This record gives sequence, structure tokens and C-alpha cells, in this order.
Amino acid sequence: MAKPIKQPTDDDADAFREAVKDVQPLPDKGRVVHPPARPTPLPRQREQDDRQVLADSLSEQPPLEAELESGEALAFLRQGMSPQVLRKLRSGFWAVQDELDLHGLRTEEARELLGQFLAGAVRRGHRCLRVIHGKGWRSRNSEPVLKRKVAGWLAQRGEVLAYCEARPAEGGSGAVTVLLEARGSRREAREDDDAV
Repeated sequence: MAKPIKQPTDDDADAFREAVKDVQPLPDKGRVVHPPARPTPLPRQREQDDRQVLADSLSEQPPLEAELESGEALAFLRQGMSPQVLRKLRSGFWAVQDELDLHGLRTEEARELLGQFLAGAVRRGHRCLRVIHGKGWRSRNSEPVLKRKVAGWLAQRGEVLAYCEARPAEGGSGAVTVLLEARGSRREAREDDDAV
């Protein structure tokens, strides 16, 4: 059982005064006592915005600027790019420098592999790639499961300037041809494309 707290009495106050009667105050040295520093505010809104950006980057929906053409043929052109870039990509103007085959993979495996493939292509300075997502003939309802997902993932990547359905001899509706920005700025890539 806890002991009750003893309340000070007049005798205690007298005893304290007797104990400190010879105490002299310290001389004033002109020091300024600053109040303690206030803690820095937490950027809660920025943290919330960062979490939302991360969630959006992992979503399977293309961002608003991803203008997928109607119909089954996939095509995307980054905002600010000339429509001529997409026409050149469709015509095979750029030589395909590397290829990734995703069909038959699970969604998460395909997403991770695609991210690694794009990062490697950027490091190597590759400009034009082919991504095979498959036609979905062996999937449930014979629908291409990865087709729209790959389209969304590619549209979310800043280094992807454009993509379109591959030409029939190169995979047709089971693949996309992807154009990455040139080494350097996006402006340099536009100037390079317009000069040709």
C-alpha cells in the first residue's frame, strides 16, 4: 500500500526558511536565458502527397496524361511530344535494340521484370525496345491479361516517350514497340526527332 503524501505544514515552511537564511543570490552576469527551441513542424501534407504519388505509381491505371487510343491497338504519346514521333515509331523508323518477353508471367513478376528491363535499357543508352505481353490465348476467357497492365506501367514511366502496337511481323497485338527518351533532356530528344 502506498504511503500518503505528507502535506507541508507551517513548521516545514519555518524549517526551510531557517535552512536557507544564509544563502546569497548569485551575481547577475548579464546572461540571457532563451526559451527552449520549438520543435520543427512536420510536413504532414507533403508526406501525404508523397504517399499518394507512391500509391499512384504502383497502380495499374495509366495516369491522366496517358492517352490510350480507342480500340484494341495500344498507343501512347507523352504530352508535349509531336504526333510525328508516334507515326515514326509505328513505321519502324527506330531499330529495336532490345526485347523483353513477359507472356506467361504473373502480374507482379511481369511488373518487376519490366521495371528492371527499362532501367537497364536507359543505362545502356537504348532508345527503342519491344515488350512482348502475349495475346492471351491461354488465359481465362482468352483475354490478354498483361496487355492493358503493360500499357499502364509504361505510361507511368517518365523515360517512356511513346509506345504503339508492334507491326504484324514483330508480334502484332501481342507486343508493343517502346520509344525511350534519348540520353540527355527530353527537349534534346524532341529536337532529335524533329530534325529527322
